[in-house]
Amino acid sequence: MAMQESGEMYLETIFVLSQHSSSVRSIDVGEHMGFSKPSVSRAMGLLKKSGLVITDEQGYLRLTPEGEKKARGIYERHQVLSRLFINMGVDEKTATEDACRIEHYLSDKTFDAIKAHIKKYCEAHGGMDPDAPSAP
Repeated sequence: MAMQESGEMYLETIFVLSQHSSSVRSIDVGEHMGFSKPSVSRAMGLLKKSGLVITDEQGYLRLTPEGEKKARGIYERHQVLSRLFINMGVDEKTATEDACRIEHYLSDKTFDAIKAHIKKYCEAHGGMDPDAPSAP
């Protein structure tokens, strides 16, 4: 089942926040995204129902293995596209914003082709590496 852009944004936010803290709460997600408590609560309910997020005994949000896999994929798209646009000469703010919009609509086939092209170009010209780790 395809997930809506907003659900992907929530997953990516939980993933990014969890890289900096082991205790991510719904309020943290709302503050990070600029969304209201009711909006976040509804989204978390949908993500829980989909089996992508759980809440532990202390009320902290945790990605399930499936949720983490999906979140990592979304985050990878964001990072690769942002770096690509920056390397093309786009300013960082615009590159990041554009990557955030595009990452949700790009097919896996096209994204894989972009990564393969970057990898091939890097080997030939010593440019960016799409598989290079970057901090969330």
